[in-house]
Amino acid sequence: MSTMVYPREEKLDKLSQEEIISNTKLVMQGLEALKNEHNSILHSLLETIKCLKKDEEANLVHEKSNLLRKSVEMIELGLGEAQVMMALSNHLNAVESEKQKLRAQVRRLCQENQWLRDELANTQQKLQRSEQTVAQLEEEKKHLEFMNQLKKYDEDVSPSEEKEGDSTKDSLDDLFPNEEEEHGPGLPHQHSSAVAAAQQGGYEIPARLRTLHNLVIQYASQGRYEVAVPLCKQALEDLEKTSGHDHPDVATMLNILALVYRDQNKYKEAAHLLNDALSIREKTLGKDHPAVAATLNNLAVLYGKRGKYKEAEPLCKRALEIREKVLGKDHPDVAKQLNNLALLCQNQGKYDEVEYYYCRALEIYESCLGPDDPNVAKTKNNLASCYLKQGKYKDAEVLYKEILTRAHVKEFGSVDDEHKPIWMHAEEREEMSKSKHRDSAPYAEYGGWYKACKVSSPTVNTTLRNLGALYRRQGKLEAAETLEECAVRSRRQGIDPINQTKVVEILKEGDGTERRRSLGGSVKYENATDGSEEA
Repeated sequence: MSTMVYPREEKLDKLSQEEIISNTKLVMQGLEALKNEHNSILHSLLETIKCLKKDEEANLVHEKSNLLRKSVEMIELGLGEAQVMMALSNHLNAVESEKQKLRAQVRRLCQENQWLRDELANTQQKLQRSEQTVAQLEEEKKHLEFMNQLKKYDEDVSPSEEKEGDSTKDSLDDLFPNEEEEHGPGLPHQHSSAVAAAQQGGYEIPARLRTLHNLVIQYASQGRYEVAVPLCKQALEDLEKTSGHDHPDVATMLNILALVYRDQNKYKEAAHLLNDALSIREKTLGKDHPAVAATLNNLAVLYGKRGKYKEAEPLCKRALEIREKVLGKDHPDVAKQLNNLALLCQNQGKYDEVEYYYCRALEIYESCLGPDDPNVAKTKNNLASCYLKQGKYKDAEVLYKEILTRAHVKEFGSVDDEHKPIWMHAEEREEMSKSKHRDSAPYAEYGGWYKACKVSSPTVNTTLRNLGALYRRQGKLEAAETLEECAVRSRRQGIDPINQTKVVEILKEGDGTERRRSLGGSVKYENATDGSEEA
């Protein structure tokens, strides 16, 4: 019988992993040999049992065979444990190898992270120093320019200088339009709000406040509220010291500061200031003064932005009544107020009133400012959006075509076979595509009509996309793509609709069978104007 060699017990606690594995393999070999010997002996005993006839001898052999079976089972158990140890060793080796790899990656990432942190810290320090320097220089420059303007207006302001200053107003003035400067081109001077106020022996905003107003607008449009707000507060404090709290100039300053707060979404502070300004103007100028109407309009727009349309509507209606009474029912400022009132009603689903207000505003703009005034196209776009919300797609389509046709006439003078509005070309291409004779001619052969978008206004570009979306809903995909591509071309060539309004989802999702191609996506319509605020 073979003998097994075991390591000495006193050395077991000093064995390394490799030595343990080596000894385990040696033990496994010994156990295998021992198992084979036991099996052969057991086989011999079983053969002997068959040959024996005496019961005593057979019983003795049976006992020995049972002992051998138990020994074989113990040997097999030992072999199983040894195999488990070998598998565990392999697993530990794999884990240790992966652990070493991860440690190496961690060390590398820590080094890279530290380097990036150092670089970021240095860059942030440089950027902070540069921003501080730039901000300081800009603040000094703006302050000096503002002080020079105030000195000029305080000493002597001639009408010609005032007019010149107004003509250089930044386009961002739309954030806070001034009620005295919102009359359209070509409108007789005696119809302006300022003159109407003067005829009542009322109040006209001083030139220095208009200058401050423009400067605050510039800061607010750049998001520099940390400069705009203190500037307004300082001017308000100075006015209250020199003129007292209940003075029209203080009310004007409160209006300006309220509009800055509104632009920061600080609606509670803005509402408090506007209510204070309204109280001052009603007390000092009377309840039917245009300046009171301007403050009422600002409050209505503020409530509208907060979704309080029911609270805003009576304020807007009162402002409309004042302007109709003071300026007459056919004044452009009345049309502007009608537009704001229509927007409030539209958000409440009062579409009959919306149509009435937009139609009135449209008549005023066309009669006073002419059919080519931008407000005409904007109001038509607004009225078309109202029609769309009611499902009156044909009426909306007519208005969109009127806008595009007018833009075409303004560019080319007339509509003829050689110079057709773009919507006519779009519908012709749709018909040709259905008859399998699609015209692949470039847009230059359309008489260069798409340039009219650049000549006209971003409103025309909005109309192109709105009518294109309407065509797409009707399944006129070729016509829709024609208008959409024209809109994209016009935008690339100079129309960047910064002041275009929010895109409004009006039409519901079409049938499941309707497929929209390339530029299609979901059908969207854009509303052209929003409520305006005044100083």
